[in-house]
Amino acid sequence: MDSERFRFGLFEFDIAARELRREGVPIRLQSQPAQVLSCLLLRAGQTVSREELRSAVWGVETFVDFDRGLNFCIAQIRLALNDDSVMPRYIRTLPRRGYQFIAPVERVARVGGEPAEPGSAFPERIQAPSARKIRSPSTVVLVCASIVVLMVIATAAYWTRSKHLSTLHPIIAVLRFDNQTSDPGMTRFSDALTDNVVEELTKLSLGRFDVIGNAHILGLPRDQRDLSAIGSSLHARYVVLGQLQTDGAQVRILVHLIRLPSQTHLWVTRLDRATADLDSLSIESEAAQKVGAEFSERVVKDSSGSALPEIPSR
Repeated sequence: MDSERFRFGLFEFDIAARELRREGVPIRLQSQPAQVLSCLLLRAGQTVSREELRSAVWGVETFVDFDRGLNFCIAQIRLALNDDSVMPRYIRTLPRRGYQFIAPVERVARVGGEPAEPGSAFPERIQAPSARKIRSPSTVVLVCASIVVLMVIATAAYWTRSKHLSTLHPIIAVLRFDNQTSDPGMTRFSDALTDNVVEELTKLSLGRFDVIGNAHILGLPRDQRDLSAIGSSLHARYVVLGQLQTDGAQVRILVHLIRLPSQTHLWVTRLDRATADLDSLSIESEAAQKVGAEFSERVVKDSSGSALPEIPSR
């Protein structure tokens, strides 16, 4: 079966396997982001609308929070490619239209199943039933018991390691930002802002903390949220809450950093901008970078027991 690969910059992407590599090293990319990347690469240089991506990845009969799902996919692809939404090298966002893969792409055809060298392969050896060694029932029981013991040991080691890692690396859960304006159309902006904050915190983590942004419990409406349940189910020690508010022609972005389980406010970041400027991608990036810079430093210091940075004078 033929398979096709795309090569761009230091990266290579296998369409059939949906596998991304950087200089030969595999880079983890979830299924849906990989599907979105496939669509963009197959139409490199062209504008691919959000509706076209929805139809290709989710199908027209699938009912999901499509806008948030696509925003998350694009954010994950950019994170994998180390791309930037403001000065993109690979994926350009065309506001209200869609996306475009802008880097030069080389198609690399590959034929699967390369024939083996003559004499290098041997036919499979099949033993006649009479020649097979018949194992005694006691031997089978002993083998099964050994497998069960090994599985128990492996499971215990996994949970012990997970607990140890969760102690070493605090987890930040980023909740879906609230659109508290009277304009339902602002939800797309607040969702995109949520995903930008997840992306920025992940880039700044550097192995010092973990970030969760796509768990179902994080997308529940405000009146259904339970911070205690979020903390216990995700083992999160911190949550990020965001609000989008309007005041006349101004839009205010408020983002809160809260320590769990005490629900103590550690920091609030605020950004005021004109409503007319929201179509600019730079606002999402600016707000996310501000949150990432201020929150990551506080999480690292607070989780280690160090004193938090002083509050700057305003």
